Amino acid sequence: MQLARKIPFEDPDTLMYVRIAYVSVQAIILATYYFVSQTIKKKNDLTVLKYVEPANPMDPNSGGLTTTTVRDYDLAETSKAVKGVYMGVAMMCFLHGYMKYTQPLFIQSLMGVKALYDSNEVAIHILGKAATGDLQRPFKAAPGIFGPTGPQTDAASIKEAEEKEKAAKKEE
Repeated sequence: MQLARKIPFEDPDTLMYVRIAYVSVQAIILATYYFVSQTIKKKNDLTVLKYVEPANPMDPNSGGLTTTTVRDYDLAETSKAVKGVYMGVAMMCFLHGYMKYTQPLFIQSLMGVKALYDSNEVAIHILGKAATGDLQRPFKAAPGIFGPTGPQTDAASIKEAEEKEKAAKKEE
C-alpha cells in the first residue's frame, strides 16, 4: 500500500503500464485456472467424496449430505475461483472506469497473483502438493463472522445426515 502511494498515477504513461499489468495479470490468472480445469479433467479422479455441508443461516433448506467425486468437486471449486476473478474484474471496471480510482489497479495486480498462489486447486494440480492436511478435500472454509463453518467430514456427521435424508424420504 505504501508503494502504491509513491507511484505517479497522474503520468499517462505510468497509468497505461499499470493498466497493462492489471489486464495481463488477470489474463494469466484465467489461463491458469483454465489449465487447472483441463488437468482435473485429464486426471479424471472418480474417488467418491462424502461430506456434510454447513447450513446457511439465510436459507434453512441448505446444507446436508453431499456425495460427489473428487473430479466434480475440484471442477466446482475452480469454477468458484473463476467467478471470483470475474467479480474482481467487474469491481475494477467500476472503480477505475467510473469512479476514476487508480491505486486499486496496482493493488489488485499484486493481490491476484497472491490469491492464485494460495489457491488449493493450483497447489494440488500445478504445484504438485499432496492433497493432505490443509489441502485435503473438502477444503476448509475460512472462518466467517459466525465462526468456522467448513464442511464436516467425520463419520458421525455423515451418518447423521444420511439418517436425516432417509427419514425425510420415508415421510414423503
